[in-house]
Amino acid sequence: MIYSLVLGSQKLLLLKFLQSILNLFYPKQCLHCHRHLLADEVLLCSACRHHLPETGFCERTDNPVETIFKGRVPIIQATALLFFRKKGISQELIHHLKYKGRQDVGVFFGKWMGAELKQSKRFSSLDVIIKVPLHPKKKKLRGYNQLTSFAEELSKNLYLPVVEGILIKVGTSTSQTKKGRFGRFEKIDEKFHCKDTKSLRGKHILLVDDVITTGATLEACTNELLKIPEVRISLAAMVISDGQ
Repeated sequence: MIYSLVLGSQKLLLLKFLQSILNLFYPKQCLHCHRHLLADEVLLCSACRHHLPETGFCERTDNPVETIFKGRVPIIQATALLFFRKKGISQELIHHLKYKGRQDVGVFFGKWMGAELKQSKRFSSLDVIIKVPLHPKKKKLRGYNQLTSFAEELSKNLYLPVVEGILIKVGTSTSQTKKGRFGRFEKIDEKFHCKDTKSLRGKHILLVDDVITTGATLEACTNELLKIPEVRISLAAMVISDGQ
């Protein structure tokens, strides 16, 4: 037992040493301004982190995220961490996550969101986490669901299980990020299906996504999940579009 602990400590020290050597020759850079990051900085330098367009919605009732879904689907609470600004830092983070394989961006958002939700009384009754699923064809093309690292990090911070394979996507849609201001409000063909839902009866589900624009995707997912008896739904997203 003691030998195993000593061996584990030695491995940890070795990994830290190797990481220090790697950072010396290949220093980590800020994803936005490309300056070298300090030891305690993650993904973004302190200056860029300071300029993130934070929403402050977690403790705010009737916030703009909740307003989007009012009269469309019944939800308990909803929040998002950042405003999505074109050519801004928040857009750059999402781009790296979705299209450049930087799942550490999902970890970054997951730790941040987890810390906010843990302190929030509004989100204290959650039971499980479900992420918006990708269509199998898109997942195969991209190689991963960009929400996986986000959901897993939320799970670690909130001590909640991530439920997989119950909510599945059965319809395809075109990306909303390339549509014009009015085109984004066209109805998109997104269809989801719930299977084997007995384990979720009466649960309070935290449904997570990366970007909220019109709310159509989360609305479609929520409508399907609400077919489960006595279920309650809250929503959390990394960013929300504010039209800029």
